[in-house]
Amino acid sequence: MITYYDELSLEERQEVTAVIQTLYKQTFLLERKFDKRTGRFQFNKDYRICNKHLEFVREYLAVSGIALLDNSQGGIIYIQGENIVGEKLPRLATLYILLLKLIYDEQMSAASTSVNVYTTLGDLNERVGSFHLLKDRPSNTEVRRAVALLKKYQIVEPLDAMEELDQNARLIIYPCVNVVLMTDDIRAMLEALKAEPSEKFMETEEAGDDDGTGEAAGIEEAYGTGEAAGTEEAYGTGEAAGTEEAYGIGEAAGTEEAYGIGEAAGTEEIEGTEGIEEIADADETEGDEDEGTDDEDEA
Repeated sequence: MITYYDELSLEERQEVTAVIQTLYKQTFLLERKFDKRTGRFQFNKDYRICNKHLEFVREYLAVSGIALLDNSQGGIIYIQGENIVGEKLPRLATLYILLLKLIYDEQMSAASTSVNVYTTLGDLNERVGSFHLLKDRPSNTEVRRAVALLKKYQIVEPLDAMEELDQNARLIIYPCVNVVLMTDDIRAMLEALKAEPSEKFMETEEAGDDDGTGEAAGIEEAYGTGEAAGTEEAYGTGEAAGTEEAYGIGEAAGTEEAYGIGEAAGTEEIEGTEGIEEIADADETEGDEDEGTDDEDEA
């Protein structure tokens, strides 16, 4: 393994190092990604480099107990292993993953040639409402945070600017959603989540914290990266029903392997996305109050 690396040119070594760091950061490498500049799908350079040095990267990661898997049919290279420490996902992001998988399967079963799946944020939120999975409508900050997390892990690609996300915002669903969640019984899991007490989602109040971290108000557990409250199975990003392993996001309770995006639930805080800035809403009241006292002369 070392001999192989030593025989590479300096440029190739730097490329391999960068690819390994990218895998640690985002778990997945896609063969083709949407390029907003050209408006079309382009081959991903990182995927090509990783595929070229696949055996070396696999042996290198295996030393630290991390497996490198190649889903050539889906055009995905990804890592899995219980030693991978990822981020906790809020409940909204977990629900989005479940529904994105549902939309992806529906469109793929109806498609004849195209393998690119599109949806809108409005359709996604409408499905959340139809399953009665949330008590209140999530705030714009929560929606942006959830979409940013899914973008980071190559699950969706927003076609519009993150600052301009509205109900008409278009999303590309990448095939990574099939690796994150590999059960066909999505509707059953959604019904199980529906049966749970709905959490009230409120705007996260952050004092002096603009980096997107903090504890979301009204949420005490990290949903979708571990064991769903009151159940024995992790829904959507943990243990898929009827399987023995957790696919794609975090450590599912009772499983042996974690797939690099999250950690087991049971914590009381939801950690924000690194590098994602959230702007806390603050009411500023401007006004001029004339102050003065009038002295009255007493006779």
